[in-house]
Amino acid sequence: MANRTDPMAKSIHGTNPQNLVEKIVRSKIYQNTYWKEQCFGLTAETLVDKAMELDHLGGTFGGNRRPTPFMCLIMKMLQIQPDKDIVVEFIKNEDYKYVRILGAFYMRLTGTVTDVYQYLEPLYNDYRKLRKKMPDGCFSLTHVDEVIDELLTTDYSCDIALPRVQKRWTLEATGVLEPRKSVLDEDFEEEEEKEEDEPPALEDDTYEKDYHGRSPTRDRERDRKQDSHKQYRDRDRDFDRDYDRDYGRGRERDRDRDRDRERDRDRDRERDRDRHRLRDERDYGRERDRDREREGRDRERRDRDRGRRRSRSRSRSRDRRERDREDGDYRKRRTRGSTSPRRRPEEDGNSREEQPKKKKEKKEKKSDGTDHPDPEIAEANRLRASLGLAPLK
Repeated sequence: MANRTDPMAKSIHGTNPQNLVEKIVRSKIYQNTYWKEQCFGLTAETLVDKAMELDHLGGTFGGNRRPTPFMCLIMKMLQIQPDKDIVVEFIKNEDYKYVRILGAFYMRLTGTVTDVYQYLEPLYNDYRKLRKKMPDGCFSLTHVDEVIDELLTTDYSCDIALPRVQKRWTLEATGVLEPRKSVLDEDFEEEEEKEEDEPPALEDDTYEKDYHGRSPTRDRERDRKQDSHKQYRDRDRDFDRDYDRDYGRGRERDRDRDRDRERDRDRDRERDRDRHRLRDERDYGRERDRDREREGRDRERRDRDRGRRRSRSRSRSRDRRERDREDGDYRKRRTRGSTSPRRRPEEDGNSREEQPKKKKEKKEKKSDGTDHPDPEIAEANRLRASLGLAPLK
């Protein structure tokens, strides 16, 4: 709420008055302690007291770009938008110079073109000293007329972008402004009137006048002035002639110098071109030789790899043949030791019946014990077998 613009305030240059200050500077002003403590609740009447306490002007300063009290009061004036009469009284105040600068700065921000030139140009005659705070925090000495000239001729002051103002001569050409009258014009007119009113010099305590009723002394002074003007005119003419002659010689000299430079540049360009051509040809020959060597190396590597592949394939085929040979011998051996192929079912039945008989015979042979390696035991087993006894082991 404290940072809002007055709802009764009018828009300036088509925008909110506070938007005339950049957003970054505006946010730094809102965060400043002087704004929160001293500018809260100020009105157009109480603002004068704070303006009278100012002792310097400036924008932002320091590493974190803190705003000066001058900037805070400018922001407060944009927020409450005082009447034009109050601002004009600020500008006309001769007792407090910082109050005058405050009003002039506000008028430059919000006023029309005619108001800016009408109220700020008279301040060119104020030569009082001012303290200005620089961005590094140091103070510098300036004057009121210098600040006014900065406001009228530049587009940036105290870290604020000023609205664009047309040049004075364009406004005079369109009839918006009258030609500017300097304060010194009155002094010049008074001096001319005094010179005209002064009596002519006396010669032999009498006024010498010719038949036209003019003073000869005045005619002499006029002739002397005309002669001096002629001398000055002739001197200026001679000076212009000499200047033109020197200027023409200088131009010819510059032309010759430029021609020589162009010639040298062309020669240098051709030399550089030839050098680059030779270097390119040399580099091309080297690259060609390198490519040939690289191709030869690649060919040798390819042939070597092809020979290795052939030897590998040969060894693989040899290994395969040996393996096949070994597999053939194994198969032959296996077929020799393997059982006969299948027979007919009748033969299978007979063979199945014969097999248990053979097994029984083998068991009987084995259980007989007559085939014992020891002959005595074998003989004893035969006797035991005939007797029907169990064989000895």
